[in-house]
Amino acid sequence: MQTKINPPYRTVITLQDLEFGGTQRYAIHLLKHLNRKLFKLELWVLRGGDDMLSMAESSGVPVTYLSKDSWVTPRALWRLFWKLRDENPDVLYTMTAVPNIWGRIFAAATTDSTVIASWRRTQEQQFESLLWRLTDLLICNANASKTHVIRRHRVDPKRVAVVPNGVDINFFTPDSSCRDPRPTVVFIGRLVRQKDPFSLIEAFSLLRKLVPEARLILIGKGYLSSRIQQKVTASGLSEHIELISGAYDVRPFLRRGWLLTLSSVSEGFPQVIIEAMSCGLPVVATSVGGVPEIIENGVNGLLVQPHSPESLAQSMAKILLDDDVRNSMCKKAREMATERFLLENVVKLTEEIILDVVRAKS
Repeated sequence: MQTKINPPYRTVITLQDLEFGGTQRYAIHLLKHLNRKLFKLELWVLRGGDDMLSMAESSGVPVTYLSKDSWVTPRALWRLFWKLRDENPDVLYTMTAVPNIWGRIFAAATTDSTVIASWRRTQEQQFESLLWRLTDLLICNANASKTHVIRRHRVDPKRVAVVPNGVDINFFTPDSSCRDPRPTVVFIGRLVRQKDPFSLIEAFSLLRKLVPEARLILIGKGYLSSRIQQKVTASGLSEHIELISGAYDVRPFLRRGWLLTLSSVSEGFPQVIIEAMSCGLPVVATSVGGVPEIIENGVNGLLVQPHSPESLAQSMAKILLDDDVRNSMCKKAREMATERFLLENVVKLTEEIILDVVRAKS
């Protein structure tokens, strides 16, 4: 049992990297907005990648890189072990796969920290059947993720909480004056298999037959980047697809778009969807993970099955070609973001959950 401690609790958030990603953006939200009277925050990063470093530093929280290598090396893990052992933070909040695994193992071996881990998708990525026992609390960002981890890994339901992502509705605001005059679809996400960008390219090719003037802005990078570029070129779509390797501020692209689309085969609770909604964009996305908890089919967007380029193309065309449908969904998207996903509420809920766990343990 921990010795009794008092606020502000020294709280370390760990990330694998600071490349563009929804989890990274969520972590930075916490760094910026958690109550400093309650939490003394730090960010530890296991490998190089600084796309979002300036955002993290703007929070005023110390950022420590344990390695600047391109992958998580044994040296980085060794430094994590000793840093945890020597500094013994009051709270360790692990995010992304590698910190979720090794952070919990090292904390159990070397500290009496309150250990909180994140589970932000339904795709298997860590050894939860074993690791949840080293965790005081597992925070999921969707009810679908909570249900999955309890059923699949037999996690004690008392050790699982749900905290949805939140959005700053005063930062992500609509601006119709920026909208592209051509029907424009926006995709923002990592170019990895989970996001299934190949189905998106195929769907856009089909969409062009229904909406010949359509354009696609594809923002992201990942290990599939070069293959995506090759597919775009081979499909003869280079003049109609704008490829952008990540963006510090995605608002200009969301405001240019007519809709956001995601073709993922698995998801948790995609941050980019609620950011798009806050900018007044309807969403066409695959019905996976926590996406149906955000998108009400036919109200603020449309849901399709994964691996179905035809359905994706038809749903995008329905919104692009019908002004009444699109305008209604734009309005509803903004309203739902404002009513359900306020960042202030998400931060407050996170604070309450962490405080409950720390006080119970100490």
